Amino acid sequence: MALRPPDLVVVGAGAAGLWCAARAAELGRRVLLLEKTTRVGTKVLASGGTHCNLTTTLGPAEAARLFGPRGERFLKHALRVLPPKAVRERFHALGVPTVEAPWEKIFPASGRARDVRDALHAWALAGGVRIRHEQAVRRLRRDGSGWALDIEGGESILAPEVVLALGGKSYAKTGTTGDAYPWLAELGLRMVRPVPALVPLVSRAGWVQDLAGIALEGAVVRLVAPDGRVAAERARPALFTHLGVSGPGPMDLSEPFARAEDERRACDVALCLDVCAGETQEELRERMLAAAARTGAPLLAKALELEVPRRVLEAAFAQAGVAADMRANTLAKPARHALAQALKALRIPIDGTRGFDFAEVTAGGLDLAEVDPGTCRVRGLPGLLVVGELLDLQGPIGGLNFQAAFATAEVAAASVKQT
Repeated sequence: MALRPPDLVVVGAGAAGLWCAARAAELGRRVLLLEKTTRVGTKVLASGGTHCNLTTTLGPAEAARLFGPRGERFLKHALRVLPPKAVRERFHALGVPTVEAPWEKIFPASGRARDVRDALHAWALAGGVRIRHEQAVRRLRRDGSGWALDIEGGESILAPEVVLALGGKSYAKTGTTGDAYPWLAELGLRMVRPVPALVPLVSRAGWVQDLAGIALEGAVVRLVAPDGRVAAERARPALFTHLGVSGPGPMDLSEPFARAEDERRACDVALCLDVCAGETQEELRERMLAAAARTGAPLLAKALELEVPRRVLEAAFAQAGVAADMRANTLAKPARHALAQALKALRIPIDGTRGFDFAEVTAGGLDLAEVDPGTCRVRGLPGLLVVGELLDLQGPIGGLNFQAAFATAEVAAASVKQT
């Protein structure tokens, strides 16, 4: 007996696609899931160093704010429908207990990303989702009141409704190669140029590379405009590498550098590390005065008694124009001010990023104005829905981007019609 045609075709079997397909099937829809590679959830397997930070401990409003003003407005509804707590409960129901970790993270208790992928896969299969592998879609086009998906090899699949969940361009080796961008552009939709995000930064400065291996757990990383205004900041760890800087703090703030690099222009903000986040500039100056008052004329770097790695402290001295072997009682007032500034804003010269191959997500994609946030339906194109990383949504490290993928997939699944 011939299979009945699907109510919905989901393209892309990543986190968003699996969730959307499984949930739509659970709601009684006939679902076909197309995946161009030989397995589902490849990027899920690679996420979080193969541990999969699948959501956050934050509440829905707090989580939405971390996507910026436009992202917050778009996600407000989706995160009410599927808040982080509900994602965690769903995985518990699917047999994947979770644990909390520092920085508001949630991981599978096993520490294995495979358990997350397998649970999503099993949920989809249990609901009757038909999954077809090695089905590379080459074109999406209107066909009467529905859609046609032209598959590599000549087949065309017709569907009344299609959810695009193909992701962006990060980690191309997992299959996310930006396939859907030209399809959406050909339909006349506004696109935001994709660039790598949550990506390590490159610095050709020798002193930065010389600090490779040093981590600053308590740092605050800031983007500082030429007028001194703080454009954004993240209180997250930073790591010096042999190529530049990495770690959650710098990676969370990497998009402006990627966009400037893509447009071949100078970035309009600077990356600065506050290596003494627990103290103000005035408190640091008072610490210097106290060190100067000590008997025996101690070395300033030692007398300050700062919990900062010695080599990072020396870099701040160099930025301030203060000799590393200076005696505490010889530091003049202008030098005290310069050193306090350097400790609170150690400027890291950035030359670019490590690109899509090392990016955790893609910034850019389908402009949010093109999509109804209550349904994830593309405005003016009945039957077409877009979810996950293909949208112009980008949150920081910490399970936020998986949360957005699951929440938009939930909203889309609930809006799919039964034919």
